[in-house]
Amino acid sequence: MRQENDLGKDPIGKLVLRIALPSMLAQFVNVLYSIVDRMYIGNIAGVGELALAGVGVCGPVITMIGSVASLVGIGGAPLMSIRLGEGKQAKAKAILANCFMMLCVLSLVLMAVLFLVKRPMLLFFGASKATIPYADSYFSVYIAGTLFALLATGMSQFIICQGFAKIAMCAVILGAVLNIVLDPIFIFALDMGVAGAAIATVLSQLASCCFVLAFLFGQRPMVSISFGGYSWQVIRRVLVIGLTPFAIIAVDNMMIIAMNTVLQRYGGAVQGDVLVTCATIAQSFMLVVTMPLSGISGGTQAILSYNYGAQQIDRVRAAQRKIFLLCLTYTVCMTAVAWLCGQWFVRLFTSDAAVAQKALWAIRVCTLSLLPLGIQYEIVDGFTAIGQVRFSLPLSFWRKLVYFAALFALPVIWGAQAAFYAEPISDFFGPLVSMIVYLLAMKRVLKKREAKRETAPDPVRVTAE
Repeated sequence: MRQENDLGKDPIGKLVLRIALPSMLAQFVNVLYSIVDRMYIGNIAGVGELALAGVGVCGPVITMIGSVASLVGIGGAPLMSIRLGEGKQAKAKAILANCFMMLCVLSLVLMAVLFLVKRPMLLFFGASKATIPYADSYFSVYIAGTLFALLATGMSQFIICQGFAKIAMCAVILGAVLNIVLDPIFIFALDMGVAGAAIATVLSQLASCCFVLAFLFGQRPMVSISFGGYSWQVIRRVLVIGLTPFAIIAVDNMMIIAMNTVLQRYGGAVQGDVLVTCATIAQSFMLVVTMPLSGISGGTQAILSYNYGAQQIDRVRAAQRKIFLLCLTYTVCMTAVAWLCGQWFVRLFTSDAAVAQKALWAIRVCTLSLLPLGIQYEIVDGFTAIGQVRFSLPLSFWRKLVYFAALFALPVIWGAQAAFYAEPISDFFGPLVSMIVYLLAMKRVLKKREAKRETAPDPVRVTAE
């Protein structure tokens, strides 16, 4: 049954739920790409732990590649929503055309560069002599699917911003389910090990990519992909807005890389690889937390952007209140899961009792400050949605700065395992400053927009499944 989402008129409470829940579920399912790979890899007979550590080194590098999709997708989608809210459909169409071209070009450039530097890069990012064969095998195959990964992730943002959150969710679910089915076939039945896991992931991303492009080239969306009308001015504006989500993801993964390097250095030959394995498991759980959380705060950007463009500021304020509540509810639930059910999550990755116990401890430490983290996500994504990069970018970098300071200082005093406390420390002090800035700045920004209210065209109605 078709259901209409009017971003400018539907009741805010229902609208937030209709957009946020599919976006959250899509990101939750998206986590299965990496979780399922790691789960199967960790259970490869004889080499599971080393293989898992090797793939763990690839994880942040792969997500850094994905940050390019956020640079273009999350950079262009809010801008496109604002233009739709203003009733400027031709400009919205030009934004989509430019973003599609950017993703294609950037994907091919990334693929060429990464093939040249992959092995020394993996060694620099924390692979050891024991784990580099597995890291190199997985990453070599994954690079070949860069175009599919970036188009599937980046272009899905333009589905969500037109009100089709369920369609975007279906694209992600298609890839994740296919990945679950193909993983055991390539890893175990065909005895291809970590390379098989990468092949399964690339094929799954190809399926998602085809689904997304088929929809955006079709007749259902208000704005479809077109060619031509390329403009450096549009590209520059997209890159400016996309800089915040790009920086968040890129630096988040630099944090993971730094964590692996610190654990190898202070853990030494005896504990280094074991601690990296524990960190990989803990990071997998944090993906279960942060990706759906970003689905809530990022997916609902369309509501904020559209109504900001339409100068309906009361709806912007009401939507943010609902989104804050939803983010906090989710982080409360995930904190409970970490402390009450963490042991079952750990057992998906390892059967070694000692490694499992240490990984469970790492998960519980990393989730000590999840509640303020939920607030941080919506503050940063809320500023980004209305084009206020001057606030969102510094606030994001502040949290990363706190993380790096704690990461490099704590192990010097208390040893390698103390590095895990860098996460909750940054998740507390980062949001603390963000809340202060939000209370001081957001009200002023919205009042300024409200003061410029003019007679606007009727809000564009956006349909969604």
